[in-house]
Amino acid sequence: MKRPPVYRGYRSPVIAVLGFFMFSISLVLLLTLDLSRVPVWTVPPMMLWMTFLYTGLFITVHDSMHGSILPDHRGLNYLIGAISIFFYALFSYGKLRDKHFKHHKHPASSEDPDYHDGTHKGFLRWYLRFMGRYISPLQILGMAVIFNLLIFLAGLSWVNLLLFWVIPSLGSTLQLFFFGTYLPHREPEGGYANRYHARSNEFPFFLSLVTSYHFGYHLEHHIYPHVQWWRLPFVRRDLQRYTRVSTDRKG
Repeated sequence: MKRPPVYRGYRSPVIAVLGFFMFSISLVLLLTLDLSRVPVWTVPPMMLWMTFLYTGLFITVHDSMHGSILPDHRGLNYLIGAISIFFYALFSYGKLRDKHFKHHKHPASSEDPDYHDGTHKGFLRWYLRFMGRYISPLQILGMAVIFNLLIFLAGLSWVNLLLFWVIPSLGSTLQLFFFGTYLPHREPEGGYANRYHARSNEFPFFLSLVTSYHFGYHLEHHIYPHVQWWRLPFVRRDLQRYTRVSTDRKG
């Protein structure tokens, strides 16, 4: 299969901007929501919605790191990623990008910052080690300062902040880790089957979208890292067709 061409249209920046506005508007509305006026059963779906939007915000950062939001405008591409990761959790865009490129260069190895250390292979221990490599004390302090400023200066409820900001942001890290690192990169029985040390899930389109914005089609991402998240299902389809045709011809 030929390498998919670099997409230079405006769909990616439009999707990124729309996603950011949906995240921002939803967050403001939910943080200012009077919980005494809404049924209790509506709170969990709203929390899941914010978790989904937080995950989408990080996926925008991920595409930006690969230069695929605006391939011909590196400055704007960088700005979109830097703003998105700041609102996500005060991460340093440059440091995050450097570690992500190292992950692509040495996937599922001792040099991969996303990988376990050979001992912490279980989901929880691997996740905690993974988070420990990315979150800094200064970052935690910054989030704590913002949390308190929003309570004492903006007058927001700590309950709303906990339900619609803290828990969804942490939930999105679990979501991203489980579908984008743990499932694709854990070593299968018999060892890895390709040089990317990755595999993809078999989820249908909708389930793939809601679980990880198609990030679970992870082998395709490692083969073609320039491909935007919304194009991955189509690249996966074409790659499977190519593989079937190649197999039939050899047979």
